[in-house]
Amino acid sequence: MLLGSMAISNAQAQNTECVTNLSIYTEHVKVKNYDAAYTPWKMVYETCPGLNRANFIYGERILKDKIKKSSGAEKDGFINDILALYDASMVHFPKKTKLAEVIIDKVLIRYDNKMISDDEIYSELGKAFTEDKDNFKNPKALYLYFSSLVDLHKAGKKDLQEVFDVYDEVTEKIEVENGKLTDTITKLLPKEEENTLTSKEKKRLKAATTNSKSFGKIAGSIDSKLGDLADCGNLIPLYQKNFDEKKGDVTWVKRAVSRMFSKECTDDPLFSKMVEVQAGLDPSADVYVYLGQLKLKAGDTKGAIADFNKALELEADAKRRSNIAYKVATIYRKGSKSTARKYAQDAINSNPANGRAYLLIASLYAGSANQCGNTTFDKRAIYWKAADMARKAGRVDPSLSSRASKAAASYSAKAPTKEMIFTAGMAGKTVTFSCWVGGSVKVPNL
Repeated sequence: MLLGSMAISNAQAQNTECVTNLSIYTEHVKVKNYDAAYTPWKMVYETCPGLNRANFIYGERILKDKIKKSSGAEKDGFINDILALYDASMVHFPKKTKLAEVIIDKVLIRYDNKMISDDEIYSELGKAFTEDKDNFKNPKALYLYFSSLVDLHKAGKKDLQEVFDVYDEVTEKIEVENGKLTDTITKLLPKEEENTLTSKEKKRLKAATTNSKSFGKIAGSIDSKLGDLADCGNLIPLYQKNFDEKKGDVTWVKRAVSRMFSKECTDDPLFSKMVEVQAGLDPSADVYVYLGQLKLKAGDTKGAIADFNKALELEADAKRRSNIAYKVATIYRKGSKSTARKYAQDAINSNPANGRAYLLIASLYAGSANQCGNTTFDKRAIYWKAADMARKAGRVDPSLSSRASKAAASYSAKAPTKEMIFTAGMAGKTVTFSCWVGGSVKVPNL
């Protein structure tokens, strides 16, 4: 009996000490005094790890500070401590800890400290992506997952088809996550323009914009990493080689056709061959876009339009419909600018956050300068309209902000200069476009 009472008494004393130290280190962490927080945190973490999630949330901050300030064996020790902390978080708070997030945290801490190989990065992040895809949202980890694979391919350890498969999976994931962010932005932008955002909504808009920009940067880095591995010279031989084996795999066929389309490998006979196979396996909206393109190239304009409209009719999901309309717009951009704009506008109507459609319209306007206006001033005024469309692309989809800003700056540089505005006496006046572009633009005041 006496021993039992002593055990209970010791446990209560420990718990009291834990609660006290929890309060102490929490206050230190709040003012970023991590050195002072370390000892009381360590006592609570080792003695009462399940007492409060602060042991893991604040513990991560404390240990990262130690890693930053240390070197050699001491630094390695703190790195091992934080790796163990990540694992322990799943043991003590399993319902609030995500597998993907733990794996990503462990990979990134080792990557940042040059303690992990490409094989390990790809294997461990692959496990996170495969087993807990919903919670794999870290942009840097998405890039490393793909980047490590490309490096392994270049080292002769992974084949090109696997590179393309993971590229598709990662870019689809980025599109999904960025889509959630642009949904938020689309809802809040009108309120921002009316200056009616609450403080909470301002924070949400800022966070969504920042995160969308991050996904945009990573998407660009992933495309750069893929580089010329995905040009027609590599794609066509690979698909020809795998065609007989893979032609019954609908996912493979759809991705192969989509990639050939996006990389403009559509003149090769293999493209039409695979489009026919896709039509047999999955006669969905996308396949009618490809069939329409083939008919357009063959001179069957009426048949092409019918297929394009069929594609739009078949797709009920607004975002996918928007992407289909955008694809059709890209097909027409070289042949009929007005038709291209019609479909690009349809893309925007279906999904106001389709920034690519705004950028396409901007490029169509910029490409029509010589057809819109009788004077040099009027012709160059079209670039103001193009720049405005480019800026809209960055506002509705911040993942495109870098590309949109560069495009807008390029167009603005081609618009009439202040000197031209002054000489022409056009400050504050309106230039109307009688060409296919239509509409007008107001000349800036000096």
